Amino acid sequence: MAENSVEERMLELIEEICDDEIIREERDADLFEEGLLDSMAGVELPVAIDPSNIAPTAVEREEMNSVNKIIYQVQIRYDAQ
Repeated sequence: MAENSVEERMLELIEEICDDEIIREERDADLFEEGLLDSMAGVELPVAIDPSNIAPTAVEREEMNSVNKIIYQVQIRYDAQ
């Protein structure tokens, strides 16, 4: 999967889950601290990304608490395939 398509897909998905376009501008902001993700959304996100590739318990919250970290986690998993 091309890097840009992963990035755009993740931006769309995170924007939908967070229900806020600010995620495109503040890509290093902690989504939990900013109130854009809560614990339920934190579980929903990896399941929505790819339930067979990223289990909610397989990644620490600190590894997926910003847009850039989420994109990175997805890219390394697709690169490993």
